[in-house]
Amino acid sequence: MSMRESGRIKDAEKKRVLDDVTRKRRARKALEALEQDNFQQDPHADLVMSKKIPKFNNSLDNNPRRKGRKTRGADYYRIKYRKTFQQLLEEDRQANPNGPNYITAQSPPTSYPQRHFCAVCGFPSSYTCTSCGTRFCCLKCQGTHQDTRCLKFVS
Repeated sequence: MSMRESGRIKDAEKKRVLDDVTRKRRARKALEALEQDNFQQDPHADLVMSKKIPKFNNSLDNNPRRKGRKTRGADYYRIKYRKTFQQLLEEDRQANPNGPNYITAQSPPTSYPQRHFCAVCGFPSSYTCTSCGTRFCCLKCQGTHQDTRCLKFVS
């Protein structure tokens, strides 16, 4: 008569467990990937609309004073004068070289313990993945993590 093993124990032996250095490297690479996905210059910003597009008159607008006048809304100026985060930081630094600005803003460390949140849904989490150290809050989130996120981007 042979002893039966739990499926959970068999799966635990197959799992790859990462050490702290590898976990930190993975977190840094994930942050770098997010930074690459952040704001990029709009590739269509320099496109000029074709003048061959037909113009349709709005029959509801019967105001004769506005007939030949073009107005530009807030969206036009927001798009025309859009700045990157780096440009905004540089302007802030130049405006307040000694005073409080984004770079010099600091706060003291908190006296409360660090809060941990689920990597899947964002709720407070109590559990960590044994392989990669990612946090999750329930079995459903653990299943989602195992299926889609765990050790997918290890290099």
